[in-house]
Amino acid sequence: MKTAKLFAVLGALAALAFSPAQALAQRGREPAAPKIDGAALAAGKKAAPAIVQAMGLNCQISEARLIGQNTQTKTSFYEVACGPGAMGYILQAVAGGANTGFTCLEANAPPMACALKDNADPKAALVPMLTAAKLNCTPTAVRGIGQAPGATYLEVQCANGMGYVVTADSAPLDTSKPIKPPQNCLMYDDAQTNIKCTLADAATRLAIVDTYAKTGAAACVVKNRRFVGAMQNGSTYFEASCQDGKGFVFRTNSGGSLEETIDCLKAATMLPGGCTLTDTRQALTEQNALYTRLAKSAGGACDVERYAVFPAKPGEEAVELACKDGAGVVGIFKASGGGSQVIDCGRAPAIGFACSMTTKINYTPVTADLKKVKPEANTCAVSNTRVVGKSAAGNVMIEVACADGFKGYLIEYKTEPTLAPIAATNCGLAAGGLCKLPGNS
Repeated sequence: MKTAKLFAVLGALAALAFSPAQALAQRGREPAAPKIDGAALAAGKKAAPAIVQAMGLNCQISEARLIGQNTQTKTSFYEVACGPGAMGYILQAVAGGANTGFTCLEANAPPMACALKDNADPKAALVPMLTAAKLNCTPTAVRGIGQAPGATYLEVQCANGMGYVVTADSAPLDTSKPIKPPQNCLMYDDAQTNIKCTLADAATRLAIVDTYAKTGAAACVVKNRRFVGAMQNGSTYFEASCQDGKGFVFRTNSGGSLEETIDCLKAATMLPGGCTLTDTRQALTEQNALYTRLAKSAGGACDVERYAVFPAKPGEEAVELACKDGAGVVGIFKASGGGSQVIDCGRAPAIGFACSMTTKINYTPVTADLKKVKPEANTCAVSNTRVVGKSAAGNVMIEVACADGFKGYLIEYKTEPTLAPIAATNCGLAAGGLCKLPGNS
């Protein structure tokens, strides 16, 4: 699997209808505040309510002003404020035609810049919308990217250095309506799209990695940092190499909050491509040797060639071990040392783990379990297994098929403190159609 498959599919943003207000944007220059006279306020107070109502804007007008008129095109421009903390708008009203509108974030340069008191900081109006989307972002700068029918696109730069492309399902923007999951600006740096983030550079956005390294379990003084990619569920991955030679991958949620810190030794088996800023080859060799010793001390035998770490309970480590002879096992290693066990891949599903790296599954231990609780099943050599569910007593039920083609069995296993068979029932006698493997039903 290539690393590119980790990346979430980029939004279909190629067909934007860019707003006239964008042509007015002048990054890096604060517009001069226009003079507002009583006549402009009176004209706005008179005309704006009907325009707002006709457009269906979510706005309780606190103030409005006439910006100007074009007599040739019979077009009037108004600024409306919708109260303290609410988003304000620039409205374009065409006599006999369709009205259009843009937020004060989009119309941010003379002569269309917002100037009314309640529109002094339109960034603040985004905070409730971003919070509702669980985005960890206090906006320090916002840029209007454009509008499409029923959608507004913004670039938002956050106080923590991160930047996002935000897609709102409204045009003009209605901050009371939900937004789509924000997309990290780092996704667009190398992507071949007409969307680019310009409020900060990639280095500024990647500086968040240093924060993750301090607040996570890494204790890492960052040497280098890399954006790995984003998953379709909204998770985002970053890699850091450390001054002491170690390396880590940080997983964040869709809002940018750190959820998991992964040592590069484990990331190599969890993420396609693993870490690229840290050379883990020697460490992986040492880790393979460690798992070989741990498996042996837990009563198993596996000369470990590769491994993959499973999510596990606190105080234990669950690892799939691929052995050099092609077999595979799952090791459950307790932090205390006692109670560790190694379970072959044939029985591992009984405790909730499925092997994915093994080229051959050894069913001999399952056959031995069957004969232990059902001695008369001495002609059955197990050839396949399937987890059925749990018995009335809460034990795991495993269906097994026999190599000789005769009906197999349901084996009941207890899983604590260690995996052990306690009973077996022939599929010919099992009720409720529990047996489904070929030859058993």
